[in-house]
Amino acid sequence: MTAAGAMRGPGIFLAQFMGDAAPFDTLDSAARWMAEAGYEGVQIPTWDARCIDLKLAAESQDYCDDLAGRCAEAGVAITELSTHLQGQLVAVHPAYDAAFDGFAPEAVRGKPAERQQWAVQQLHYAAKASRRLGLKAHATFSGALLWPFVYPWPQRPAGLVAEGFAELGKRWRPILDAFEEEGVDLCYELHPGEDLHDGTTFERFLDSVGGHARANILYDPSHFVLQAMDYLQFIDFYHDRIRMFHVKDAEFNPTGRAGVYGSYGDWVDRPGRFRSLGDGQVDFGGIFSKLTQYGYAGWAVLEWECCLKHPEDGAREGAPFIAAHMIRRAERAFDDFAGGGDPAANRRWLGL
Repeated sequence: MTAAGAMRGPGIFLAQFMGDAAPFDTLDSAARWMAEAGYEGVQIPTWDARCIDLKLAAESQDYCDDLAGRCAEAGVAITELSTHLQGQLVAVHPAYDAAFDGFAPEAVRGKPAERQQWAVQQLHYAAKASRRLGLKAHATFSGALLWPFVYPWPQRPAGLVAEGFAELGKRWRPILDAFEEEGVDLCYELHPGEDLHDGTTFERFLDSVGGHARANILYDPSHFVLQAMDYLQFIDFYHDRIRMFHVKDAEFNPTGRAGVYGSYGDWVDRPGRFRSLGDGQVDFGGIFSKLTQYGYAGWAVLEWECCLKHPEDGAREGAPFIAAHMIRRAERAFDDFAGGGDPAANRRWLGL
C-alpha cells in the first residue's frame, strides 16, 4: 500500500504491448497479464481502440466508470492517459507530413490543416476523459516545427527559433487552458524529434505560453542519456514541473565511428540505445532518491523499449525492478533520539 502523497507504482505503459494476439488484444486481458506480472497500474494509449474510445470517454461518465471498473477487476488502476501520437500532430513541419500521416485517421491524411484540427480535438477529449477518470496528469508530445533546423547548418536566419516557439505556444495555449478547466496537468515527454526535447527547449516553450501552470514534464531519463545530458541535475532544475515519470533504461557508448547522431543506424547498431530496466546505464537509485527528496507523488511507469530483449521478459523483470527502487519516505529524522529543541538550552549552547 502506498502512503498518501508518496510515489505510486509500479505501473506500465501499454502502448508497446497491445496487438492482435492474446493476451494483448484487449484491455481486460492485457490488464490481467500486467497485474499478474506485479503491476499496480496501466497507462493507456488513447489512439488504440483496443484500450479506449476517447471521444466516448470524454462524453460519458458511465463509460469511464465502467472502464476504470474493468481495470480494477483485473487488478490495476489507470495511471494516466496518453496522446503521444495525437500531440505529435499538433505541430508538424511539412518535411514530416508523409511520415506522420499514419498517426491520423485516413480521412485527414494528406490534409495538414484538417489533421491538426483533428489532433487538437483529440487533446480536448483527453482533458475531459482524464477528469472523468479522476486522473491528475496526462502524457503527450509537443510536436515540432523546428526539428529540421536542430543543427545550425545551414545557418538559421535571425528570429527563426523565436518564431517557431511563438507558433508552438499559440497552438498549445488553448489546449493548456482546456486542461486547466478540467484540473489536469499536461505533461510533455521531452524527446528528440520534438521541439521540446531538453530543459532549455522546455523553458523556451514555457515562456511562449506565459508560464502556464498546466505545462509540465513527463520525465524520461533514457532520452537524456542519448543526448549526453545530466539527467540527475535535470531533476534539481525542474522537479517542480515533473508530474509524470517513465522508468526507461538506455545506454550511450560512443566510438571513434559514431556518436549522438547515430550514423543513420538501426537501433541495434546505434551508440545510443534503449534497453530493458537494469540492462542499461541509467542510475535509477539516484533518480528515485531525488524524486523522493523533492516529493514526487505521481506514478513510476515502465515504458518498455529495447532493441534486444523480448517485451514480455522486459515487462516481467520491470515490476520487481521498480518496486525495489521505490522509497518509503522517512517520517522522522534518523537522529531524532539525540535531538534537543529547548530554546533556553539553545541559548546556553551559544553562550548567550
